[in-house]
Amino acid sequence: MSQSSPMTTTPTAHFQSIFDHALKSYKNQTKSDLITHPLAAKLQTCDSTTAVMAVLQTQVQEFNQSRDSDEKWNKWLSPTINVLYAFSATLGESVGLVFSPAKVIFSGIGVLLLAAKDVNGSQEALSNLFERVENFFKRLETYTEVPPTAAMTDIIVKIMVEVLGILALATKEIKQGLAKKYLKKLAGRTDIEDALGRLDKLTHDEA
Repeated sequence: MSQSSPMTTTPTAHFQSIFDHALKSYKNQTKSDLITHPLAAKLQTCDSTTAVMAVLQTQVQEFNQSRDSDEKWNKWLSPTINVLYAFSATLGESVGLVFSPAKVIFSGIGVLLLAAKDVNGSQEALSNLFERVENFFKRLETYTEVPPTAAMTDIIVKIMVEVLGILALATKEIKQGLAKKYLKKLAGRTDIEDALGRLDKLTHDEA
């Protein structure tokens, strides 16, 4: 009696499943769907890092009341956009994902800025959080021009999932109205700190 061989999961299905789970978790925490959010439609048409930067700069200007410090936010956005955009292109070429993970994360950044727009003290808190994330991505800039190995692709996926998780946690806290109480210590919260710790390890592993 012949036995059917077990089904194997393709890299595309595996990584798609990981991102689908991350998006579901994000939606459960923030009540926002990054696939259908209006920002997603704007970002979906972006075909360069410059175009992505233009969309997010609009969000920064709406969030940031002090226009003379926009440069600070752009300093963080630049390496983050460059690395995520390159990594997303790598994933698209190697495993053919249905959507661009980077553009989903960019939507998440915009949603967080929108949520924090009217929260007192949010600029300092988010600035501190974003600066830490920026440092992780600056480590990875040199790897955007290196042909990815299977191990590197796996780490890229994990990095993107962790970043999405950090955005979800920060957005959730702000939307719940708890931000006023401890926004200045947002990056020091246990759940966010744990996620930042995992991201730190992943970027060290890759770098």
